[in-house]
Amino acid sequence: MNGVKKVTEDILWIGGSDKRIERFENIFPIPEGVSYNSYFVDDEKTVVFDTADITVCDQYLENLKEALSGKKLDYLVVLHMEPDHCALISTVVSMYPEVTVVGGAKTFTFMEQFFPEAADYKRLEVKEGDTLSTGKHTFHFVAAPMVHWPEVLMAYDDSSKALFSADAFGTFGSLDGGLFADEFDYEKDFLDSSRRYYANIVGKYGIQVQAVLKKAAGLDIQMILSLHGPVWRKDISWLLEKYQKWSTYEPETDDIMVVYGSLYGHTKAAAESVACALRVKTGKNIKVFDVSGTDVSYLIGEVWRCSKIVLLCPTYNNGIYPPMEAFLNDMAALGVTKRTFALAQNGTWAPVTVKLMTEKLQNLKNIKIIEQTLTIKSTLHKADLESLDAFTDAVSNE
Repeated sequence: MNGVKKVTEDILWIGGSDKRIERFENIFPIPEGVSYNSYFVDDEKTVVFDTADITVCDQYLENLKEALSGKKLDYLVVLHMEPDHCALISTVVSMYPEVTVVGGAKTFTFMEQFFPEAADYKRLEVKEGDTLSTGKHTFHFVAAPMVHWPEVLMAYDDSSKALFSADAFGTFGSLDGGLFADEFDYEKDFLDSSRRYYANIVGKYGIQVQAVLKKAAGLDIQMILSLHGPVWRKDISWLLEKYQKWSTYEPETDDIMVVYGSLYGHTKAAAESVACALRVKTGKNIKVFDVSGTDVSYLIGEVWRCSKIVLLCPTYNNGIYPPMEAFLNDMAALGVTKRTFALAQNGTWAPVTVKLMTEKLQNLKNIKIIEQTLTIKSTLHKADLESLDAFTDAVSNE
């Protein structure tokens, strides 16, 4: 039994899914697992696009042998040199020493850093505009620098009209026996994971993604073959529309997210009161998150989705509550923009976090901080309800 799946009659998926890995890049929790996609093209000359992560090595090599069915491997095209896709390059070359490794100049620089023996590989160096013909198929190379590494290439196939898109258009999530996006309820099964993947991994590089989308607009793309997640063969415009929003930092919805930090539950209670008032006043979907109990990657995914972000933060050692500060730092690192923020603070004797959070948020471009704030002392009291009402009115009316 093998894991080879047909994309078309002569393009095969030979990757693997990993449901045991706990964190992607040892940072982002992925309870949904992840797939490592590699593609084999059976033509007059055989070609493989990228390898896979070491965690799926045995399955990958079994799939590759099955796809080749005794043929020699002519080309190994390396679109992306990140280790979850390049880990098995040396293994594949040692198994098929006559293979020609295809990649960009920077690809080979990185390759020798990971595999010094790559200096002796048979090579074909390509750049944007170059082509590789394998018989029926002609692949046109498209540069995609900083989506999300500097060496990234994509390849467009004239025959199948498939775009081999490297990490672009990928998502967290194992394939669970499927292959095509239309075989799943994508919005239910993958959309949140796809947004979280984009926002945390590619989100900083919106300008570069926009450049790639402009190149893609000039191609007749009938399929998208990413290195993570399912293959797209239908409703591609829907996916491109999502990327258009995400890469221009436009909120996906007008929902409001409420994020709080709370040492003993008092700021949490205030956050719940704010959320209740906002739901009544706006009729919008309100999502409430504990900054201590929610991995920051999920918060970042929601930042890309929502238009308004309400932050309620206790003062801690005369500073910002550390998990909230980490969230603010992550937003800054990823270049969050085009969002509206509302700020509330709690402190028993010297609440200062509105001022400190404002100072951090002012480093973000093209954001709005609502002038009306909310301050509570220790816990929310009846005397604070007028202030809470004014605060939630300001958020609702902005």
